[in-house]
Formats: sequence, C-alpha cells, structure tokens
Amino acid sequence: MGVTRIARTVSVSIELPLAEVYAFVSRPENLPSWAAGLTTSLRETEDGWLGESPAGPITVQFSAPNAFGVLDHIVTPTSGEQVYVPMRAVANGDGAEVMLTVFREPDWTDERFASDLAAVQHDLDTLKRLLAG
Repeated sequence: MGVTRIARTVSVSIELPLAEVYAFVSRPENLPSWAAGLTTSLRETEDGWLGESPAGPITVQFSAPNAFGVLDHIVTPTSGEQVYVPMRAVANGDGAEVMLTVFREPDWTDERFASDLAAVQHDLDTLKRLLAG
C-alpha cells in the first residue's frame, strides 16, 4: 500500500448553470485560457494533448465527457511521472461549484504546498472571471 498524502480541495462558486460551466471546462482546448498555472498552450496530436507548462512540456489526459461533472485529468511532464488531478463541477443552487484537489508531494515544503494551492485558486478565480464575462 502507498502512503496517504495530505490533500486540500480548492473551489470556486460560479453564477452560471452547471451544464454551461461543465461544457466549457470539459473542453481541453479551453484549459490554457484559465489554467495558466498548468499550461500556456495545448494542442491535440495523435499521441494526445500536448502543452507547455511553466516547467516545460507536458501531456494531459482528460476524463471522457460524463453526466457526473467529473473533470479529472492526468498531467505527465517530461520526467514521465504522472500527476493525477481530481476535479469536479457540481450544482450549487442555480450555479456551479468547481473543485480541484491538490495532493502534497512527499518532497514539498509547507511553502511549496501553499504556493501550489494559491496557484490553483488563482486559476479557478480566472475561470470564474472568464465565464462571468
């Protein structure tokens, strides 16, 4: 069995119907418009989705569209170590809640973990501003 890591879930409330939020977030080509902390560009190739992250090239594998708001994805940098990113969009009244869980890597300091959480919150806030138009 593996070691259970510390995890924190970051979220944002968006005043748009869940179906509209999910439709936008579930399209991989929209990711660079709101998740600059992960990738500044993303293009589909025969091998999957390739992007450019602040740390270098990445591939991203996305969950298939589904009726449950699951937006999970796996990010693979050039090191080959896969990073699982659980993400959901759920109804919140007439709007939606978008949530992303960050797992603390074993070698991260408290500062590094806080920085990653802040970057995810920034990206989710950008998503909210983008969709609020």
